[in-house]
Amino acid sequence: MAAGGAKDGGVKDMRMEDETGPAADSQLPYDTWMEESLRHVVVRALQYAADIGLPGAHHFYVTFRTDYPGVQIPARLLQKYPQEMTIVLQHQFRDLVVDKENRRFAVTLSFGGVSAALNIPLDAVSAFVDPSIQYGLQFKVQMPDAEPPVAGPEAAGGDRPSVEKPPEPDAKPQVVSLDAFRKRRD
Repeated sequence: MAAGGAKDGGVKDMRMEDETGPAADSQLPYDTWMEESLRHVVVRALQYAADIGLPGAHHFYVTFRTDYPGVQIPARLLQKYPQEMTIVLQHQFRDLVVDKENRRFAVTLSFGGVSAALNIPLDAVSAFVDPSIQYGLQFKVQMPDAEPPVAGPEAAGGDRPSVEKPPEPDAKPQVVSLDAFRKRRD
């Protein structure tokens, strides 16, 4: 059966083995290509929701690494979720913006009745689920050697999150200390 010929219409990862053992390691990065293709599914789903909304019972659970460089969330959320967070895009989200060129999305959600603007690189996403149809994807998040996430301001009433472009290469990096937000172990 060829890839794509799976019974449910999905792609089937077929790895061949010969009689002497597993196939040799590929010099082509198939796993990376597959991961990039599946991340594109997330981009298309988010873009659809931004442009048209979510039809019927569809809704998304998006899990992401809060400690991934470029993640921008309010300090109170970063303190509560120092490594990973799952957000739900269902009824009460607004200002969803997908920036394909810079590989990130932004959305405003309410946490405990307080609006919060989130700006998330797509490479920080570790899982995407649409529970209404039992569809889910998991991703490997490769943590680059870079600065930790920056705690962003709380969203004010009508503030719309913006998807910011990364700084120019010659720009000096800004270092933010997160010591004030870490839990103390006494």
